[in-house]
Amino acid sequence: MPNSLSERAQRLIFIGLIVVLVVFGVYLSLGGFGGGDDDREDPAAAPEEARSDQEDGTSESSALGGLSTVEPSPITTTDEDDVDVLTWFPFDEDELRAAGSTARTFAEAYGTIDYNQSPETYFGAMEELATDEYAEVLADTSRVGAFWEEMSEAEAVAEGRAEVDRIRTFGEDSVTFVVTAQSITETGDSEFDEDLGEFAVTVIREGGAWLVFDFQPADVGQFGEE
Repeated sequence: MPNSLSERAQRLIFIGLIVVLVVFGVYLSLGGFGGGDDDREDPAAAPEEARSDQEDGTSESSALGGLSTVEPSPITTTDEDDVDVLTWFPFDEDELRAAGSTARTFAEAYGTIDYNQSPETYFGAMEELATDEYAEVLADTSRVGAFWEEMSEAEAVAEGRAEVDRIRTFGEDSVTFVVTAQSITETGDSEFDEDLGEFAVTVIREGGAWLVFDFQPADVGQFGEE
C-alpha cells in the first residue's frame, strides 16, 4: 500500500517520538513511578550529632523546654523572726565585739587626760590601739593634738567615757563604728561633763587583732578603709 504521508510529515513524526522518549527518560531519572525510594533519607544515616544526642538520652522536647530532670533541692529558708542577722557579717559575734571594744577604748583614751603627765603618755595610750601607720601621725593631727593643748592649759584631769552607738559600714576586714564620747573633767573646784560628740572610728583586722585605722568626727563621713 503506498505511503500517504509526505516525507516531511514522516520526519516530523519521527522527531516527535524522539522528544517523547527523551522526556520519559528524564522523568524516570527524577524518581517517577516511585523510582526515587532509594534516594529517600535513611534514618540510620542521620547526622552523627543527632545520633549522639539520642544515645545520651537528650530528647528534643527536653532541650527546647529547658526542664530539669534532676530532683529539686530547695534551699532552707528562715522565718523573718528567727533570722540571726550576725550571720550576715564576714566575722563572727566575738570578732565583732572585739572590734567594737577597740573603737570604744580608743575613744575613752582620747577623752582621758591628766595635765600632770607628759603628752607622750596621752598619745601613747591611743597609739597602742592604732595601726603603725596611724600611730605615726596621730599626735600630729589637729584634732588630738589640739585637744591635749586645750586640756593641759586648763590644768584639767579628765576621765574619758565612750559608748558604741551603731555600725556605719563594714568590709571584709574592717568596721566603722559611730561612737559617742565624753570627757568627765575636774578642773579646780569645778566638776562638769563635757560631751565630745560622735566619732567615726574605723578599725581593721591585722594579725588577729583589731586596730584603729582612723578616728574623726562622725559628720565628716568616714566610711571605712578608703
